[in-house]
Amino acid sequence: MTQALRLKKNADRRLKAGHLWLYSNEVDTDATPLKGFEPGAQALIEAPSGKPLGVAYVNPHSLICARVVSRDPNVRLDRSLLVHRFNQALALRERLYARPFYRLVHGEGDLLPGLIVDRFEDVVVVQLNTLGMERLAEEVVAALDKVLAPRVIVFKNDSSGRRQEALESHVEVVKGTLDGPVLLEENGVRFTVPVLDGQKTGWFFDHRANRAWLNGLVAGKRVLDVFSYVGGWGVQAAAHGASEVLCVDASARALEQVAENAALNGLHEQVAVGEGDAFEALAALKAEGERFDVVILDPPAFIKKRKDIASGERAYARLNREAMRLLGRDGLLLSASCSMHLAPERLVEVVRGAVRHQDRHGQILFQGHQAPDHPVHPAIPETAYLKALGVRVFRD
Repeated sequence: MTQALRLKKNADRRLKAGHLWLYSNEVDTDATPLKGFEPGAQALIEAPSGKPLGVAYVNPHSLICARVVSRDPNVRLDRSLLVHRFNQALALRERLYARPFYRLVHGEGDLLPGLIVDRFEDVVVVQLNTLGMERLAEEVVAALDKVLAPRVIVFKNDSSGRRQEALESHVEVVKGTLDGPVLLEENGVRFTVPVLDGQKTGWFFDHRANRAWLNGLVAGKRVLDVFSYVGGWGVQAAAHGASEVLCVDASARALEQVAENAALNGLHEQVAVGEGDAFEALAALKAEGERFDVVILDPPAFIKKRKDIASGERAYARLNREAMRLLGRDGLLLSASCSMHLAPERLVEVVRGAVRHQDRHGQILFQGHQAPDHPVHPAIPETAYLKALGVRVFRD
């Protein structure tokens, strides 16, 4: 019989509203002490009255002490439920995309908290970000085999979320063999991506729709792609007619991949690379008198925790100011943020302040967010993390 985890009075309201997380201070520890739960075990969640509310896996040592996996108290998170959830997720992606390159499972957005699965045709990359999912590693592999039968399955278990759950970091090919980068196609452009030693799962599918929007506005333009990683924005811009593209990143290995991806698409003459810190590179380009028609800013998260909001907003503001100094008289800025703690209206405020700092005018032409293979759970604001603004910056 599954152990019960009872909530305090009124602590069931968020759960009834659709949320999937339970915090340790919401548990009636007199009735059901958290220390009595084996880390990673599944439990029956009960309302203060004792009414069953669903099933969750538990980590008594984490602030988020339980994550709901089903509202049916008779269901357990096992291979059968994983297969069901994977099939539900696959049905959505096959409606959205013609080619098998996408995020297949987006954690809470696909009702599988703590699990990320990205698909690169016959290669899938998995992140098990919680102890509850870690305990089901073999079942995840078996369920993926049943639903997709991929040639290769990689566990890319090196996320910050694992550290918060006191889990070790490791990267492992658990099915098949993988000797180098894998291929993908996005918006009609081909890429090779380093899933074993690259960032996250090797690629950022979440900006697909935002890149598609920008691709329609770059023909004949000179483009600067800052924090370029392997060229997702810059190489696509070149493929859609940009006359010149400069990709800037602090990683020499990422820039090698930019050059390889440019060559893969026959764009090596249009795409150049520059290694260095983004802020220093922007200052150097300004000192050299460089000007661009389009500047793309897709930085890593400057705000990882709530306590970082003030310093993070200052960093975003400085970055946007420096980028605007490189735009011509009538330029286009694509300003993005993946910081969940930066509200969309705050990014607008950052851009507004940067425009006025340069004594210019701004027009927001586009407000983008994560692609639909990263579905937002309507009860969990944290699942809506990505923001992108397309801004015309011009002078009188």
